[in-house]
Amino acid sequence: MTIESTNMKSFLALSDIISLLNMASGFLAIIFSINQELNIAAILMIIAIMFDSADGWVARKINRQDELGFGKNIDSLSDIVSFGVAPAIFLYSCINTTPGIFQIIVVLVSLLIVVCGVLRLTRYNVIAGKIDTQDFIGFPIPGISLIMASYYLSGLYNPYVALILATIVSLIMISNIRYPKFDNIPLIAISCILILLLILPINIIIYGINIPAVLLLLFCLYYLIINLIKK
Repeated sequence: MTIESTNMKSFLALSDIISLLNMASGFLAIIFSINQELNIAAILMIIAIMFDSADGWVARKINRQDELGFGKNIDSLSDIVSFGVAPAIFLYSCINTTPGIFQIIVVLVSLLIVVCGVLRLTRYNVIAGKIDTQDFIGFPIPGISLIMASYYLSGLYNPYVALILATIVSLIMISNIRYPKFDNIPLIAISCILILLLILPINIIIYGINIPAVLLLLFCLYYLIINLIKK
């Protein structure tokens, strides 16, 4: 490899731009969390998931050739911002404004999200293509952002429950429980509609409960729990 061949345009593909949009959404979610604009932060984390879902699809459509693993690395590094650091800062920002909660616990759980996220993504990169399974090993990392965001937006948010949920999901991310890839087309379509209802200025709220957010949260928890039961 020559110095000339390391020019960035030799590496970047359209799918990588989408990965960067994922990262940018996660970074903006962090900024809005710090500024206590938590509704916007939650929506940005969900938007990051949409970009993360799209980058692999685009890479396949354009027949991305990635012998050096540039795309895999940029995807993982973007994911740790959007699905590791962003939900951790989001959780801390949500609960740090709530009196009576022991702050060191909040910090430790937030840190646990980041640590487990890094471990989850590193293991994925190491074992990718080396084990005979199409399943995810451990709960997929975007799931923690989706759970944290949809739970907050649902209108049912409780800081104590959020801490417990974050701890459980973080630990399951680094487990070796197999999670099948999500390929239920009708359920995917419904989830996409619910996500659109959340990110668009359309309020479907009954008695203070955001219906699309609750349904999205239930889908996530079902996927999380059903595979634990099978295990």
